[in-house]
Amino acid sequence: MNETAERVRIVDVEVLSDDWYVLKKTTFDYRRADGSWQRQSRETYDRGNGATLLLYEPQGRTVVLTRQFRLPAFVNGHHGMLIETPAGLLETASPEERIRAEVEEETGYRVHDVRKVFEAFMSPGSVTEKLHFFVAEYDAVAKVGTGGGLADEGEDIEVLELPVENALAMIERGEIVDGKTIMLLQYARLNLFGT
Repeated sequence: MNETAERVRIVDVEVLSDDWYVLKKTTFDYRRADGSWQRQSRETYDRGNGATLLLYEPQGRTVVLTRQFRLPAFVNGHHGMLIETPAGLLETASPEERIRAEVEEETGYRVHDVRKVFEAFMSPGSVTEKLHFFVAEYDAVAKVGTGGGLADEGEDIEVLELPVENALAMIERGEIVDGKTIMLLQYARLNLFGT
């Protein structure tokens, strides 16, 4: 971190929008590999960090996913109904606390033993968010509600329980196009269910 910090000098930060999250334009000097300095400007969108979790049942070889409307996908030419793993922004909670709450809100399953498997920046060219990835087993006893999200937050979420093989095939057919979900399903293929 210190070596990189010595190569970056922040010149100016301008807030372009803070209606929902914060869009900033940062002007900075960057020392290139050849030692010369170059002035650059970049916009960054700061929405905080988040967490996501794949619910899986190893004996039945099933996973629980959600389907909901996503406006950014819609305005980019997709029908907008994305199949995803439950996820949410951390706000002031720890990743583990936040993902437990999100999973229950979105799917109706209460999970206790969540296991963190990795972290990733999903779009580091413009978005500051770091996503914490988790997995947790589920069973019928863990179902404490219907899920569906919070209507007052505009959520209208369908809960899907699928054989993991079907979910993986949906990636191949282009039916699952959400990056975090693809990453967790591939993790499950390699580490939770075997081939």
